[in-house]
Amino acid sequence: MTEELTRHQIRIRAFQTLFAMNANPEADRHVIYQQLLADEDGQTAAVPAYLETLVDGVLDKQDELDAQIKKYLTTNWTLQRIAKTDLVILRIAFYELDYQTDIPKRVAVNEALELAKQFSDDRSRRFINGVLSHEIEPDK
Repeated sequence: MTEELTRHQIRIRAFQTLFAMNANPEADRHVIYQQLLADEDGQTAAVPAYLETLVDGVLDKQDELDAQIKKYLTTNWTLQRIAKTDLVILRIAFYELDYQTDIPKRVAVNEALELAKQFSDDRSRRFINGVLSHEIEPDK
């Protein structure tokens, strides 16, 4: 029996799914889910609802999310110049910031930085933090 995934683990699977689909738009997300959710014995768990929420939400709102990201890019930057890993992380973060009201903004930002720490480098983490810091208001 597989254990239930934490929200952090679900975000990792969402990143991996979206990254794979970005590389291969024809990929079947359900096949990707099964690969990511299989245990050592090849048994697959049920797809967590939040995983589907994140992946479907990012895919459905991608144009709006990209418009949000563009607002914070300097004039010499475009979405095409952003590393694909960073772009996927930013899309997930903006989706959570804009469409998931049950997640505190700081949690969404911290989770994005954790994904960057795991899948990107320090420079990317600083870049992501810089973009997302515009989206959250400082505590008063």
